[in-house]
Amino acid sequence: MLMRICGSAVSTAFVISVLLLTSCAHLPTSPPKLPAGHYVTVSGSRLWYISEGKGEPIVIISGGPGAAHYLYPYFSALAGAYRVIYLDSFGSGNSERGKSRAEYTFSRHVDEVEELRRTLSLGRINVIGHSYGSLVAQAYALKYPGSVKRLVLAAPAISGEALQGGNDYVLQRLRHQFPEIWGRLQALRDRGLHETDKEMADLMQEIPEELLYYANVSNAGRLNVDFNPELAFALGGNDPEIVLGGELARLDFRPELKKLTMPTLVLAGRYDHVCPPLFSLQYREFAPQAQFVMFEKSGHNFFLEENATMLKTLRIFLVGGPTAAP
Repeated sequence: MLMRICGSAVSTAFVISVLLLTSCAHLPTSPPKLPAGHYVTVSGSRLWYISEGKGEPIVIISGGPGAAHYLYPYFSALAGAYRVIYLDSFGSGNSERGKSRAEYTFSRHVDEVEELRRTLSLGRINVIGHSYGSLVAQAYALKYPGSVKRLVLAAPAISGEALQGGNDYVLQRLRHQFPEIWGRLQALRDRGLHETDKEMADLMQEIPEELLYYANVSNAGRLNVDFNPELAFALGGNDPEIVLGGELARLDFRPELKKLTMPTLVLAGRYDHVCPPLFSLQYREFAPQAQFVMFEKSGHNFFLEENATMLKTLRIFLVGGPTAAP
């Protein structure tokens, strides 16, 4: 279900000191105002990004495809020790948009990360990809392994099959918990309508976001989300939240994940309905070299629901320490 709007050991004393330095940020209870960002020309197009702090760079790739801004400011506490860069991929947020769907390709999103790295003279980067952004992050790390210092896959999808599995699970829950919406959805499908049609698109917006993204339903409505549906349709077909198509349906990282040599961390939410544990746990088999953490009190957006714990986990991983289950 695509977002419509979602090493070496260190001493115990050192780990404890890292945890104590991790502050519980004052998280917004409503969509936050974005800071002034920056533009950079990448692949002939202007991309917008937020840059906070100084030091070793962390590039954060958001989901969708086509979503932007919702991850801000949930990783900003890392800016005390790192340069945190929130990237609006081509076609999303404040970045330049394509004149047609043909301009939107998965490979462009992958390659633009490398060009951004070179243009900003970032050196080797830490990469955090959330949801769709995890797909870009995996492909980027496999194509440009020398550019990646550490890799974090947050609420990841391991394949197009996993993405469709999330679709199926959300639709099953919709059928049982919101049968009135399910019935209308089936009626529109029977008429041959797709998500690209306004009537269907409007109905899809009625699906409560807590059904998709949260363990605690009271967290719904707190994110600042900018969404370009044209990008989702270009990469995922005319019904990306029902029957996934396009480039995304053909992705499968399982045969290649063992090739990843950089330290890798997989973060998953126990109550993630978009990228369910049935699929995220496959990383233990196909990327056994990666560290794996399950957030037991969160859904897809654990960066909001268990923010302090996530930040502690990231800080330890980024300095080369072994992570552990929260």
